Amino acid sequence: MNWSHYRFVSIWDLAAPPAAVYALLQQVEQYPQWWPQVREVTGVDDTSGTTRIRSFLPYDLVTTIRESRRDPLAGILEVTLTGDLDGWARWTVTPDGAGTRATYEQEVEVRRALMRVLAVPGRPLFRANHALMMRAGHRGLAARLEAV
Repeated sequence: MNWSHYRFVSIWDLAAPPAAVYALLQQVEQYPQWWPQVREVTGVDDTSGTTRIRSFLPYDLVTTIRESRRDPLAGILEVTLTGDLDGWARWTVTPDGAGTRATYEQEVEVRRALMRVLAVPGRPLFRANHALMMRAGHRGLAARLEAV
């Protein structure tokens, strides 16, 4: 088993129409306004940028993101990641009753040296750190959608 490889799936049920959810999720540069752990997003051009993320554990992850798929009709936003994390992340936005289900999937290989050294003993903490980040993002997006 590669202890530095992670696959995450998070499902966010939101009380807003899919178009509104998709519109906010595609504005990556605004994530720091509603997602506390996304500390910084710096655009490089129309389809790429850098992010700095920090959750509960005291370390930052810096990645370059490049858009690989933007399909509003299918409700899909997908990026490739390089840097401290190499891999991909994808949002899939679908109608769910009167609201929306936003599914976040991520498959990455950790490249940050300290995290690789601590891969086996730190894995439960890294997974919990990610879960805390996703929970805060869900709350932040729900609040942002209510304010819009």
